[in-house]
Amino acid sequence: MSSPTPSDDTAATPYEQNDNTPALRAQWCEWATRLAQPIFDALDKRELKLRMPVETRASRSRAPVAHLEALGRLLVGLSPWLELGPDDTPEGQLRGRLAVAARRAIDAATDPDSPDKMNFSTDGQPLVDAAFLAQATFRAPRELWEKLEPRVQANLTARLKETRHMQPGENNWQLFAAFVELALARGGEPRDDSRILPALEKFKKWYLGDGTYGDGPEHRWDYYNSFVIHPMLLGILDEAAQESDALRQFQKEAQVAARRYAAVQERLVAPDGSFPAIGRSIVYRCGALQALADVALRRELPDSVPPAAARTALTRAIRRTLDAPGTFDENGWLRLGLAGHQPSLAEFYICTGSLYLCSVALLPLGLPPEAPFWSDPHAPTTWERIWGGEDIPADGALHGLPPSLPEEG
Repeated sequence: MSSPTPSDDTAATPYEQNDNTPALRAQWCEWATRLAQPIFDALDKRELKLRMPVETRASRSRAPVAHLEALGRLLVGLSPWLELGPDDTPEGQLRGRLAVAARRAIDAATDPDSPDKMNFSTDGQPLVDAAFLAQATFRAPRELWEKLEPRVQANLTARLKETRHMQPGENNWQLFAAFVELALARGGEPRDDSRILPALEKFKKWYLGDGTYGDGPEHRWDYYNSFVIHPMLLGILDEAAQESDALRQFQKEAQVAARRYAAVQERLVAPDGSFPAIGRSIVYRCGALQALADVALRRELPDSVPPAAARTALTRAIRRTLDAPGTFDENGWLRLGLAGHQPSLAEFYICTGSLYLCSVALLPLGLPPEAPFWSDPHAPTTWERIWGGEDIPADGALHGLPPSLPEEG
């Protein structure tokens, strides 16, 4: 009996047949630019509040929080790419233009006299997106912090400070408060460790095993380990781990847990780019795979996931979710949905601005073209290898991370 041949919907696309060529990276750059263009264009003219639609299923307007959502979530995904800086290549020139646009956007969002000054102070939600914006400036410290004019640095710090009265719940919001504090300290404000160290202690306690944290004390079947927990926890520990032996140990454990979670995520992506549509906030689309993208960006993928296999999985998921008909409106703004326009999939807290968290699937653009993620020849995903009949080692759980922070000696 002959081996089965792939069906039309799982056959290799032209990119995948030779996807270590510059064409694939150019496609990723096009996705990044398509997401950025409407936001940057509007903020450049300080017309974002006039132009951006605010589609939502909430019973009241989400406009007061939508604009900071859009900017913070866009930049948290694009920042590593922008951090590569301008050069003489077409991509480098594009990066340079977009980095300038991003800095102008931050200015428009934080200038107290701007008509697009964003809400950092009311309704709770700004704590989330202030943290995403802060994380973006740590992912691109040169392009999105050092190159800001001193006036804009001061305005950004002042706006972030406006979130300090917001108390995070016993869930992933703990990490948002912590990241804002790191940014405030960098901006010259005294650091409030009561918004950082307890958050780290709680997530150490909330580790459930096999690379997964609870979003609070309980486990949920959703992608919040990827949307927030692993990437933001690693980002906080990048800055704070050197402060104690306990935190250095926690950083090592968090890195191991993130690598395991990334391995699981790579196995979730089907040959057509789909992945299980489970849990809250599924309309963040390919942003559900941020943990895999972030570990790839860090060059810390486990041995079982070749960089090119991660590239295959991410490319397919991005294409499936961003190229689906109905994803964008006639003016280029994202619409509610996972694979097209599906507003019923959105929770009450979601609106147009929320959707730009899909940008985090593009984090590996921050790797230069010569990195193995981009330069290695095409590799199939683990899904394809197993279901194609290849005999490969079995998957295994991660064991042994202690449940609490060790005592400092």
